[in-house]
This record gives sequence, C-alpha cells and structure tokens, in this order.
Amino acid sequence: MEPRIHRALPTGLDELEVYRQEVVLGIHNHWIGGHGWSYSYHDRLFNYGTSGGHLDQMQKVIDNLTDCFYTRRAQAITWDPELDAAHHEPPCLQRMWFRIIEDPKKGLVLNMNTHWRSRDAFKAAFMNIYALTDLQKVMAQKISAKIGKDVGVGRYADIADSYHIYGSYFDQFKGFLETLKTKTFEQRTYETSFAEPFFEEARKRIAKENNPLK
Repeated sequence: MEPRIHRALPTGLDELEVYRQEVVLGIHNHWIGGHGWSYSYHDRLFNYGTSGGHLDQMQKVIDNLTDCFYTRRAQAITWDPELDAAHHEPPCLQRMWFRIIEDPKKGLVLNMNTHWRSRDAFKAAFMNIYALTDLQKVMAQKISAKIGKDVGVGRYADIADSYHIYGSYFDQFKGFLETLKTKTFEQRTYETSFAEPFFEEARKRIAKENNPLK
C-alpha cells in the first residue's frame, strides 16, 4: 500500500534500503562481535543460538503455518537471557507472531504481530516497521510457494511496552510535530517509486562491499 515511506525518517533513503537488507537478508551479520554489534535481528531470527546448535526460527514458522494455518505456535523470539539480561544494548524487538487467515476480499493473507520491550518512536520505529513488513511479505511468498496457493500480506500489529522519545532530539521532534499542522499527508510521505533510485544506489554500494574487486 502506498505511500509507504515517511519523509521524516532519521536517515537517507539509501540507508533505509541498507537497513531493510540487514533485517531481511542479514547482509551485515558478519559485523556481530565487531563494529559495536552484539546481535542482529536477522541472526537471532534465522540463526538463533541454542545448546544444540543454531535454529532457523523463520523456517519453523513457515513449516508450522504450512501444516496448520491457524496454529498459535508460529512465533520467533530474539531474546537470549544468557547474553541479553545484563547487556547494555539488548534487542528491542522481542517476539514475532504469525497467522494465516482467509480474507473475504483478498483470500489467504499472512498476519503478523511484533512485540517490543522498548522503542524509540521518532528515530527507530519507522525503519523497524518498514523492514519487518518487508520480511512479512517475504514470509508470505515462501509460504505461498510451499503450499501452492497465493498468500498475500495481511495486517501488521505493533505492540511496544515502552514507546518513547529522547530529550537529546526533542527540539527536532517539535519541528516534526509542526509539519503535521502545515503539510498534507502527501507532502509528508514518499511513494516507493520515488525512493527506488536511492535504493538502487544502496544496492550497488552493498554489492561493491561484498565484492570489492568488482
């Protein structure tokens, strides 16, 4: 559904594409343990560490929903108590939950809930939602391919225990609030088609990072 992108995002449009790929594709998972990263959402969701090795939780979600559309067990977590309970920057995203329903107008759709312990409403929430709803689309496509039926993207629900802003950028946030009075919704958003050239530049940069000799 368009327009999908808010103009008040905290970074450039090219960095939005980088972040999307970090979450959906894990392009910077190799930064874990360096670059100041102790985890990535992609690594926790697709490569969760257990006593017996590593677990692809998202594949388990796909398998569970393929077996039973209405299962209540199609979920994935990020929290690792052994690593996160005492860490100064543990994951904000805690859990994702999925279910397939039959929409009277759209047919089969994949609904998704995300649960957050803490959320920067101004600097983080939009980029989180943008990337995770893209992951929702990817999950729907994979389920569709597995069951041989079309599965669309359903509704997205976002639950945060603490949804806050910080005093360090409060003046900037006040400026953003003023735009709600002076600009229309269309003036405060971008269509994806407008952002696509910036996304393409980001993809080229990522490809060059991965293949520096090219």
